[in-house]
Amino acid sequence: MVVLKGERRLVLRRGAAEIAAYDIALGFAPEGHKRREGDGRTPEGRYVIDWRNAGSAYHLSLHISYPSAADKAAAAAAGQDPGGMIMIHGLPNGLGWIGERHRARDWTAGCIAVTSEEIEEIWRLVPDGTPIEIRP
Repeated sequence: MVVLKGERRLVLRRGAAEIAAYDIALGFAPEGHKRREGDGRTPEGRYVIDWRNAGSAYHLSLHISYPSAADKAAAAAAGQDPGGMIMIHGLPNGLGWIGERHRARDWTAGCIAVTSEEIEEIWRLVPDGTPIEIRP
C-alpha cells in the first residue's frame, strides 16, 4: 500500500502492478508528519497494517502500526504523547450516504478515510501484515 498525501490518493499494489486506487481524506491538519496526539496530522513513513476492527465506529477499519519506536522516541524527547489508533476507515456508521462528498475536506483526527464501499473492498484485498508507505 502507498498513500500519497499530497495527491489524496491510496494505491494498492501487487508487486509493481497497481491493482486499485482510491481518493482519500486525511487528518484535519495533514501537512507534515504526525508528532503528537491531537495535532490532526496523518503520519508519514513506513508502517504495517497490523490488525483490523470489524466493529469500528467508522464502518470497518484497518490499523496502521503508528507509532513506531522512532515516533515514540521523538515524542518522548519533546515531552509529548505520540498518539495512536491511526486507521484506514470508511465513513462513520449511519453516514455512509455522504459517499464521495466526504472528500471535500480533510476531516479525520489523523486517519485515512475512504467511502464505506471502498473500505469493504480494501478490507478484502489487504491482509494483516501488509506494508504501507505514507508519503508527503
